[in-house]
Amino acid sequence: MGRNLLRRKILKSALRSLPLCLIFCVPALGAPAQETVPAGAVPVERAAATPQESRRNAENERPLRMNREAGGIAPTARAEAPSLREPAVISAPEDNALVAKYLAQYSSPEGRKWLQAVMKRGAPYLPYIRGRIAERGLPPELAYLPVVESAFLPSAVSRSGAVGLWQFMKNSVTPATMKIDDWADERRDFWKSTDGALRKLEENYRYFKDWPLALAAYNAGLGAVSRAMKGAGGADYWELSERGKLKAETRHYVPKFIAISAILSDSRAYGLDLGWPEDPRWTRVPVGKTVDLSLLAEKSGVPLKTLQEGNGELRYGVTPPGNGYFLKVPAAYEKAVSETLARKDLQLIRYYFHVVRSGDTLSALSRHYGVSVDMIERSNPGLQARYLKLGAKILVPALKDVGPYQREKAGGASIAFNGTHLVKKGETLWSLALAYDVDPELLAEANGLELSSVLREGRTLKTPITIPEEQQ
Repeated sequence: MGRNLLRRKILKSALRSLPLCLIFCVPALGAPAQETVPAGAVPVERAAATPQESRRNAENERPLRMNREAGGIAPTARAEAPSLREPAVISAPEDNALVAKYLAQYSSPEGRKWLQAVMKRGAPYLPYIRGRIAERGLPPELAYLPVVESAFLPSAVSRSGAVGLWQFMKNSVTPATMKIDDWADERRDFWKSTDGALRKLEENYRYFKDWPLALAAYNAGLGAVSRAMKGAGGADYWELSERGKLKAETRHYVPKFIAISAILSDSRAYGLDLGWPEDPRWTRVPVGKTVDLSLLAEKSGVPLKTLQEGNGELRYGVTPPGNGYFLKVPAAYEKAVSETLARKDLQLIRYYFHVVRSGDTLSALSRHYGVSVDMIERSNPGLQARYLKLGAKILVPALKDVGPYQREKAGGASIAFNGTHLVKKGETLWSLALAYDVDPELLAEANGLELSSVLREGRTLKTPITIPEEQQ
């Protein structure tokens, strides 16, 4: 018996010993649902609202039971989907060695224990993800892709810098989809990142008309997969993998996903008890001001863990200022949160109070308190960084537990006056010392002046460049 024939017989035997679900017969894509908000409507969004959607989500909560049918193994319970023009499948060749490897790996006792823990971690997010997948008419097993991407950790960061449940890179998002600033990294926003990921998967499928290739493009990029196909003369994913046209990570990515989704879609057959998690039915509530989640939890009675799970994008557990942020809460807590936010007598953010002294700068304060200069400026309307008034009281958001600010010692760094500054009307040695974060006496000495000297408009002064000790 030839080696290849023997290997295929062994693999077929191993695969038959497991209740496989390698072929998922699912509908082709319908048009993406477009969300509209009528003028004057209250800006609170729900993941689902109608009785039909409620029944659909309830069905999606149940592990899919698999029945063997002609042509493959197909789910008997799935979410309703729009009418479809053609079937789409996520499948693997019967004797694919990598699929067999990952099926054995994740159905082992340790593998099942890991999947159990990961799915428990994903319980707060799965109902929303499944609901969005059903609305778009996408294959329901895509709900398990975050298991491969991030193990359902919103805080996950890859070695390449990808972040969140769906592992987005910085250069793969725009402010219109997910913002990244001093207050939040919305790649960790389960609501926005899910919508972004499903939109990307949908675009990939529309381009390739093939789910394994669409998934490969989600991992490696549409351009990389397109170039591989062109170089191989239009081969499918499995042929590209076999011929080494894809990078190793992508060659393992799709088989791992197929194996994991097969196990989780038929979890009871594999000895996994995923339970019947309660659908949190997430809603979005407008905040309109800076709010500390810990204080909001204390005053509203909502568990802090629930607020943190729903709003993992917040860097400090504090909402940004302004009207653009929506807090995600389970519908059961919507009234309590809204009423607490509306109360005028509650201060829902902690601040440090700092009295400006000679030599203080916003950059030095930001380093000490662990906040950005922008945060300090936003908390103090009208504050001018270049003209801090001695004795003025500055509010600094208390995002970290730190002691009182101590002015940075001049001896901690060497000052090289290699820069220049053209004096403008009204500037003084004091104001420039604050602006350049240097002792005013040192600035005066470097320019051959007394601290009381009056600066002439248009004069050029030497200004400092601070060189950290470790770089000397």
